[in-house]
Amino acid sequence: MQIAVFGRSFTESRAPVIKELYFLLHQSGVQVQILEPFFKASQSLMPIGANFSRFKNQDDLDNRTSCMITIGGDGTLLESVTLIRNTEIPLVGINTGRLGFLTGYSQDEIAKAVEAALNQNYLLEKRSVLQLKMNGGPFADFPYALNDITLHKKESSTMITVHARLNGEHLNSYWADGLIVASPTGSTGYSLSCGGPILMPESPSFVITPIAPHNLNVRPLVITDEHSLSIDVEVRGKNFLLALDSRSASIPAKTEITINKAPFSIRLARKPEQPFLKTLREKLMWGIDRRN
Repeated sequence: MQIAVFGRSFTESRAPVIKELYFLLHQSGVQVQILEPFFKASQSLMPIGANFSRFKNQDDLDNRTSCMITIGGDGTLLESVTLIRNTEIPLVGINTGRLGFLTGYSQDEIAKAVEAALNQNYLLEKRSVLQLKMNGGPFADFPYALNDITLHKKESSTMITVHARLNGEHLNSYWADGLIVASPTGSTGYSLSCGGPILMPESPSFVITPIAPHNLNVRPLVITDEHSLSIDVEVRGKNFLLALDSRSASIPAKTEITINKAPFSIRLARKPEQPFLKTLREKLMWGIDRRN
């Protein structure tokens, strides 16, 4: 049995959490692979005698990898998706960030997270993924996003015009700061902060959410994930920003973009006693009122 560990950044404030994780994994006797940059940064926290190895990319993760433990916030978990890709390796997230919608375990529950990883004692949620199609570009290696694909203006003072078509039929020309296409997982992220609805994780849907639209009657739209969304952008300058989760790049104007549902899903591990609705109530503090 082999467990992979993914961390995006190392800070001294997280050292006790990482040290406890390494100790418990070493004590269990399981084989452990750690992302190479994180391995180097946290090597001093490893127990004496620990024979942890390191990995650089997806090719280093073999079929013995039973799960990947991410340590950080939701952004860390999202970045780990670029490594596990279509392998269906479950993600067990330990939250050392702030909100933690996707990470199923708090930093006070490291022992529980390790026990769940070792014994597969978790609830698996299959999350749909967005696929980007365009000619070449910086995302050609992995054109997928678990949360959202976002188009945004580059200049601070001018809006952009986003022409959108559903299955070839004209939908709208959004005059706005940008446009978010979010999966059910991403519906609780940037889309939510822009007024978009919350989708249940298993919903076969995506949501299209404009960012600060100039026309106030333009509202977020929920579509089925069987639709194909085609987009081209008009800008005053030469480029606009395109983001897939935490990755972003400058893209030439008039680039034709198509967004579909990806042919694979990501498997998120949750505590059996922590279903999605309970997470919603706790993270969004629903019902936190003296009268309740």
